[in-house]
Amino acid sequence: MNAPAVSVRGIEKSYRDLPVLRGVDFEVEKGSIFALLGSNGAGKTTMVRILSTLLRADAGTAVVQGFDVAAEPLRVRESISLTGQFAAVDEILTGRENLVLVAKLRHLPHPGDVADRLLAIFRLTDAGARKVGTYSGGMRRRLDIAMSLVGDPEVIYLDEPTTGLDPEARIEVWTVVKELANTGTTVLLTTQYLDEAEHLADRIGILHEGRIIANGTLGELKALLPPATVEYVEKQPTLEEIFLTLIGPSGSVVERPERDDTKGHAA
Repeated sequence: MNAPAVSVRGIEKSYRDLPVLRGVDFEVEKGSIFALLGSNGAGKTTMVRILSTLLRADAGTAVVQGFDVAAEPLRVRESISLTGQFAAVDEILTGRENLVLVAKLRHLPHPGDVADRLLAIFRLTDAGARKVGTYSGGMRRRLDIAMSLVGDPEVIYLDEPTTGLDPEARIEVWTVVKELANTGTTVLLTTQYLDEAEHLADRIGILHEGRIIANGTLGELKALLPPATVEYVEKQPTLEEIFLTLIGPSGSVVERPERDDTKGHAA
């Protein structure tokens, strides 16, 4: 079997007398999406910082693409990219200029071609010549992820990528993340949103008080609970479905049909 893209064993980390990670274990298969799910303060960002070589663990081992994060940090950095909780884009530059700048910093040949390819992949070609300060939140986040992919990293960490985004923008980012995995990129996603983990992840690790308390596919996690009693209930639309239906696919308001109170309602 192929070695996992990310392997974490017994990772511990404390800040002075405050333990944050208390022996974390998980693996991420190559080309898959792994969601590290937990509430604020669970230790998700600390785990990502350790895997990015930005922080040293107190104990345990972490291996990324076959390289130990403590012993071979430069090799790890060559294999990964990190997108933090807030978009790291320059609002004064255009979208294309942001991508060209990163390509030049990575010493890639033909940075303009690299920028144009990523703009097309992330459906930003028409906005490429505009200053990023005019972008919506979803567009900025897509550009931020595009910048992370300059140089074709094998593993990308997305640390709460949809924090602060509206429902439409969140779905835009979800689409991008799925497309990344479809191209073979390994994605480690941290999130506090249950629906995000359910929608995106091949496997989910639940991080609570510094420990992984459950790890598996959605089906495996559902099997941990006893089956629910099946009762007939009338399905009601979710607020997200209502919102997206009303605003329409392109953000334009959809006219609601006139309601005829003289007719009966469907069961």
